[in-house]
Amino acid sequence: MLVSQSVHICGPIQPTCGPFKYFMVLVDASTRWSHVALLSTRNAAFPKLLAQIIKLDNAAEFTSKTFDDYCMTLGIDVEHPVAYVHSQNGLAEALIKRLQIIARTLVMRTKLPISAWGYAILHAATLVRLRPIATQPFSAYQLVIGYEPDVSHLRVFGCLVNVPIEPPKRSKFGPQKRRGIYVGYESPSIIRYLEPLTGDLFTARHADCDFDETIFPSLGGDLHVDVDKERRELTWHTPTLSHTDPPTAHSDKEVQRILSLQNVANQLPDAFNDLANVTRSHIPAANVPARIDVPVRRHVPVEHVAPNVPTVQRTLPSAIQSTALPKKRGRPVGSKDVLPRKRRNLVASVLPHEIIKDHGDVLEERVPEETSISHHPDNLEISVEYASLDDILKRNETVIDDVFIFAVATDIMSNDDMEPRTIVECQRRTDWPQWKQAIQDELDSLTKRRVFGPVAPTPPNVKPIGNKWVFVRKRNENNEIVRYKARLVAQGFSQRPGIDYEETYSPVMDLITFCYLISLVVSEKLNMQLMDVVTAYLYGDLDTEIYMRVPDGLKLPESNSSQPRNTFSIRLRRSLYGLKQSGRMWYNRLSEYLIGLGYLNNELCPCVFIKKSTSGYAIIAVYVDDMNLIGTSKELLETAEILKKEFEMKDLGKTRYCLGLQIEHRKDGILIHQENYTQKVLRRFSHHDAKPSSTPMIVRSLDIKKDPFRPKEDDEEILSPECSYLGAIGALLYLAQCTRPDISFAVNCLARHSNAPTRRHWNGIKDIFRYLKGTTDMGLFYPYASSSEDTAIGTSKNATLVGYADAGYLSDPHKGRSQSGYVFTIGNTAISWRSRKQTLVATSTNHSELLALYEATRECVWLRAVIGHIRSTCDLAHDPDEPIVIYEDNAAVIDQAKHGYIKGDTTKHISPKLFFTHEQQTLQKIEVQHIGSEKNHADLFTKSLPKYSFQKHVKAIGLRKLSELP
Repeated sequence: MLVSQSVHICGPIQPTCGPFKYFMVLVDASTRWSHVALLSTRNAAFPKLLAQIIKLDNAAEFTSKTFDDYCMTLGIDVEHPVAYVHSQNGLAEALIKRLQIIARTLVMRTKLPISAWGYAILHAATLVRLRPIATQPFSAYQLVIGYEPDVSHLRVFGCLVNVPIEPPKRSKFGPQKRRGIYVGYESPSIIRYLEPLTGDLFTARHADCDFDETIFPSLGGDLHVDVDKERRELTWHTPTLSHTDPPTAHSDKEVQRILSLQNVANQLPDAFNDLANVTRSHIPAANVPARIDVPVRRHVPVEHVAPNVPTVQRTLPSAIQSTALPKKRGRPVGSKDVLPRKRRNLVASVLPHEIIKDHGDVLEERVPEETSISHHPDNLEISVEYASLDDILKRNETVIDDVFIFAVATDIMSNDDMEPRTIVECQRRTDWPQWKQAIQDELDSLTKRRVFGPVAPTPPNVKPIGNKWVFVRKRNENNEIVRYKARLVAQGFSQRPGIDYEETYSPVMDLITFCYLISLVVSEKLNMQLMDVVTAYLYGDLDTEIYMRVPDGLKLPESNSSQPRNTFSIRLRRSLYGLKQSGRMWYNRLSEYLIGLGYLNNELCPCVFIKKSTSGYAIIAVYVDDMNLIGTSKELLETAEILKKEFEMKDLGKTRYCLGLQIEHRKDGILIHQENYTQKVLRRFSHHDAKPSSTPMIVRSLDIKKDPFRPKEDDEEILSPECSYLGAIGALLYLAQCTRPDISFAVNCLARHSNAPTRRHWNGIKDIFRYLKGTTDMGLFYPYASSSEDTAIGTSKNATLVGYADAGYLSDPHKGRSQSGYVFTIGNTAISWRSRKQTLVATSTNHSELLALYEATRECVWLRAVIGHIRSTCDLAHDPDEPIVIYEDNAAVIDQAKHGYIKGDTTKHISPKLFFTHEQQTLQKIEVQHIGSEKNHADLFTKSLPKYSFQKHVKAIGLRKLSELP
């Protein structure tokens, strides 16, 4: 957030640039950093203001009581100049004059109509930010970002650009590129250009384009307009006390509406938004061939209005594995043919949005697809981007994998406050002493671990890899800052396979194993302690020779100080954060040490190390550099001392936060939940004040034409790409996979429509949000044994693994697919569950139940092996010959699984591989037993249930609210 801003509005401007009549400038008093926004009315201006002190003109929208209350709420001090004394707001006034001069020159140099002034203003603002300011020999960009800007991507405004034709629209022997008119850029790698014949606005990748800065095409091909006449008609009106839009009831209503949406705009993420390849301009078609205006209406959820407040930097999501999660352009990992997602940086134009209605849960948006200006509402902001409907309809079904889910979760869990990106930025902050100490601590650790060799000239034929500093403020389970952390990371993306690295795989503990270990702590009344290895990756020895550029903070040898810094490098002796093989090197170092001391592990759970002694046993569960120690008090002390002898450890006490889970130790048991994460999700999608509901989804209709979860129909509009449907799905899937099995089926149903979501599907997302609002502190409760509670895990009859399997026949009737669901519990508390659409088309209920039982059996085999290894190694009570019970409510399936027959016309089509269940039952690994449908808890994962049945199953698998526990 900028500290002090001068703000001013210019307009109305004639002719309009589409719906936009004004532009607003914001200038930071210290750095001269400026932000420019196009406006359709001045009423929409003040939500863009986010500073400590702002200097405004005396326009009515900035002098109302509502605006004063708004600023008071945010702690903003407002300064108004004396009427008609423009010099008191000189920064903004001067910037407007400069922008007018530059923009007028840009437009007059080209053959564009004067109504393209909006693009010229935005381009001029970019040029101003890149120029040195009067008070310092640096540009505003350099003062804010911290490094010299790269201007190699800039081109002459209005020049000819040849852009590649999309692969589906070109032939092998036809034209490969088409002409366009360059009108600025969205980011250094993405340009905006106009299609000469239609005036439509498109985007393209800068690297794929060819520019001819000597040719300036005109709109409309050979059609001509009186450009000089239109330019003479251009008028710039700067609002003063004598020229303002008078306050009206409508404007006051608009201000109230903007206030209610302000929090929405500030909280929305900019990651994982499906931004369209194609945008539509609003340049009048005076010199464009006539076309038919067809207004189309679209609905956009209120929760997804794109933010308009400029930020210096978005917080980089930090992965739990202590390495920075890289930002990627293009489609998310695991998706197929999905439209690219673009992150919005400071130098990129801030994305706009349309707001039409001011009440209800849904805002209506007009799509300017082949429409005239008269169809645009009068309160638009900046430029509006839309998806190309043809491109969206051609997209394949989106595949959402664990990598995408984890990326969304880490983005949501990342701090809202901005972290510095460079040492220069750290020095400008008020908390520089803390960052300085963190940097020194990191350099001391690197020296202590002997990571670097001496600084020396780079050997010939060696290409050193780069590096950067990453700054993070570590927080506890209450979101309080507990540590400032600076980390020097290598830019591993430049490593070459086979030369700089070989193997990279490094195992980490999975959530299912962690849940079982918690149930073991409860059943055996053990202690659980968390320890952290300080700079864990620095303990790994490299198996290849790697050179790295000299990082900031290290000095060159005095004898060579006059030579260029980039001619020197350092050889890495040990693994460094960011290298592709660092995680594997650290795991190999740790496992070698622990196995040498007598700890055991196996390939089923390679991150669980167990050592048996005469007095008991100790378990070390490893997640990268987090060590969960489990055992008696005596064993924990001995284990901690063993680790401290070899590694620098930090004792964090009783485990209260691990793997993104909050762990509550109560007198009756242990609860794992994600209340903080759930609240962040609700706030991110503006449902933190939603009305709670009792179930996450409505009961589905048997009439497939009335099913709210049916696919998009021909007469329905796809949600705007600015609506982060995929982001919501990813956030909810992470929650469903960790601690909230009660929303698994609902999220799974909605995830099917990620390639073409509609308003119906978004309403389903909102139903889940409302349910989460009333159950934010709900999680899995593992109770201790007690005489009054037979369901406690410590009770012998409930200490074993029990499974439930079920299928929902034709859960997706539109594609003929059924749903598989299973859940495994220990002491009536779930440790593993899944809700999944079947990949085969089941031709009967019997067939679908066999598929579901097959999936449950596969999971059971792995769980049985893991639990057996842990219990036998710890010398705990365990019968390896006792089968695991899996409950099923279909008698015919149970009979088939028991006898393994395929006969008759009703079953001969079923693949024999599905009788893997029969083989496991014959080997007495599992035992399939019948249970009534009303008692089959897997129903929760295969169908929508009424309130009573839903809450019964939720309680039966161990879900409890923290607020309800003693």
